[in-house]
Amino acid sequence: MFLKTHKTASSTILNIMFRFAEKYNLTVALPANELVHLGYPQTFQASFVEEFQSIGQNYNIMCNHLRFNLSEVQKVMAANTFYFSILRNPIHLLESSYVYYKDYAPAFRISKDVNEYLASPMKYYHPANHKQNVYARNIMWFDFGYDNNAENNKKYVQTVLREIEQNFHLILIADYFDESMILLKHTLCWDLDDVIYFKLNSRGQDTVQTLTPESKERIKTWCSLDWELYLHFNQSFWRRIEETVGLKELEKEVYHLRTRQKELMETCLSDQEAVGKDHINSKALLPFQSGAANILGYNLKQNLDKRTLRTCEKMVVPELQYTSYLYAVQHPHKKRKPLGLPLPWTSSQEKMHLPTPNYSTRKPAGVSH
Repeated sequence: MFLKTHKTASSTILNIMFRFAEKYNLTVALPANELVHLGYPQTFQASFVEEFQSIGQNYNIMCNHLRFNLSEVQKVMAANTFYFSILRNPIHLLESSYVYYKDYAPAFRISKDVNEYLASPMKYYHPANHKQNVYARNIMWFDFGYDNNAENNKKYVQTVLREIEQNFHLILIADYFDESMILLKHTLCWDLDDVIYFKLNSRGQDTVQTLTPESKERIKTWCSLDWELYLHFNQSFWRRIEETVGLKELEKEVYHLRTRQKELMETCLSDQEAVGKDHINSKALLPFQSGAANILGYNLKQNLDKRTLRTCEKMVVPELQYTSYLYAVQHPHKKRKPLGLPLPWTSSQEKMHLPTPNYSTRKPAGVSH
């Protein structure tokens, strides 16, 4: 069970999980009916999972966005499930959130830019808009199921950190993503190819806003619960690395990971790197665009043999399209998810023609519809 937090490189991990599920023919706990996430921002309930009534605890993987609620997750996932998640430095996280959810979170929408927002957040952050503003303060704390407006009281924070440690076997750190993949590989006894990835749902540098030194400090106070969370688990992350992999072995394996990633990029990609939304040739590989962000995607090389093409496609297909595809495969009798997104698979029996995306009317992925 992967708790998919927001703006933490978690879409890349979702892709890794989906590919693993397909490789071993596993059952994924997918969002029910028209949902593209597991009920977020509502607190998770087992009924948000497609066919929960009939499948019960026989799901192998759960990894779409949800707001964590252990007792309900335990109704879906077997007792011996491995739980993990990922955190990111709140300084980078808040800036990323600001740009991505600019049009959705009222606190972001009514401020000019991220520095103006942080200069006096209470001017823009109104409790009445609480549900839409979760992206504007302590979003990770919220994703783990806790009150993102709670007071930073030492005893309370310690209780929550202890609880997360009890519920989760591993917490990864997005700021050290490759190191995280090596730790995940070791912990789950996976192969290197299981954790190879192309970065998904990242944005172009042109949409990154520069935080002032004052803003960076203010984030530590404004998002102090996330800051505590990050400091605590960043420490335990490195402790875990030293205990299980060792720094020397880590360096060697990160090198192998990057070498293999580079090889695959040369095999698969016509541009050798991610490109801006206007340069993505196939609409089926166009990621959902949100706020002021330019979400990057990929172009695949022409004339790849069928097997290579399938491998490459799976590595670059965006989250919504992949979720929709797996849903159609796992629940063929159900109506397909109305994403308005074409799917990339090329063989005639699997080709799914859906209308071209209409982004103007959609809310960001991970936002309740």
